[in-house]
Amino acid sequence: MTINQKNQQFCLGIESTADDFSVGIADFNGEILANTSSAYIPETGGIHPREAARHHAQAAPAVLQEALTQAKIKPADLTAIAFAQGPGLGPCLRTGATVARALASYIDKPLVGVNHSVAHIEIGKLQTHAKDPLTLYASGGNTMVTAYASGRYRVFGETLDIALGNCLDVFAREAGLKHKKGLPLGAAVEQLAAKGKQLVPLPYVVKGMDLSLSGLLTAASTALQKGAFSLEDVCFSLQENAFSMVTEVTERALAHTEKREVLLTGGVAANKRLQAMLASIAAEHDANFTVVPQQYATDNGAMIAWTGVLAYTYGLTVPVAESFVKLRWRVDKVDVPWVKQP
Repeated sequence: MTINQKNQQFCLGIESTADDFSVGIADFNGEILANTSSAYIPETGGIHPREAARHHAQAAPAVLQEALTQAKIKPADLTAIAFAQGPGLGPCLRTGATVARALASYIDKPLVGVNHSVAHIEIGKLQTHAKDPLTLYASGGNTMVTAYASGRYRVFGETLDIALGNCLDVFAREAGLKHKKGLPLGAAVEQLAAKGKQLVPLPYVVKGMDLSLSGLLTAASTALQKGAFSLEDVCFSLQENAFSMVTEVTERALAHTEKREVLLTGGVAANKRLQAMLASIAAEHDANFTVVPQQYATDNGAMIAWTGVLAYTYGLTVPVAESFVKLRWRVDKVDVPWVKQP
């Protein structure tokens, strides 16, 4: 026996949708016992899926062992193994799924396939105690406004092209900004934006309840290349336009759904300016605004583990032979029976 109480149940979750290989362990009461990760950082450009998958395969044993050590449990103590089944990059997803299948088969435990986007929402709800929020999920791969209705998280607005985090990251690379230890590219843009003063004319594209960011990215990069504006001013203007767009869509959805809570989750949730904009519109609609804690904002194994607990509790397991990854698994195609209509 370990120091954990006898008969306590645990779920191990594996996240590998993009550049992070992460393992989390949660108990069935919602306590996160471990959350470890190893990040793939490309030498140039964005994520190279095959190289990222190679990194994940090499990092998996050490990350798994670190998670078990943190949680002070043994593999045999686990109740279920959860993995990010999609959406995401194919080679990366398949690597995580392979690790999960191998572990589940070796210790003869059930396998749970988790939707990555649902997991971002659920870890946000768990950590902020939000009950029925309107959620803005903004990351490098996704930008969408969701709310629960009739058994699923419904999409009330989303990007029509690139995601908010991707927009910021690509601009940062084109501006020559570099990864720093513990500092994502988006955070580098945020720091420079705080020093900007002049608003550069840039596109603002909201189409109904959706938005488009590719034109904004192109215009910001062009403005910087022409040299008529400082890097700080372009960063400031890029943030203001992009965040205003997602805030407008969020506010429209809030007015429509009449939810009493607004949750910000995903990697971009750490941005203080975006937080301030959303807090402002939430206050105008008498809604409580909450933000996922920073350690659970980016992709992490803990969110997969906790969502695995929720799914397992309702019997949503998947046989190893049928545990295919789903590269384009939309959040509004996932049944969430553990959520109840308020």
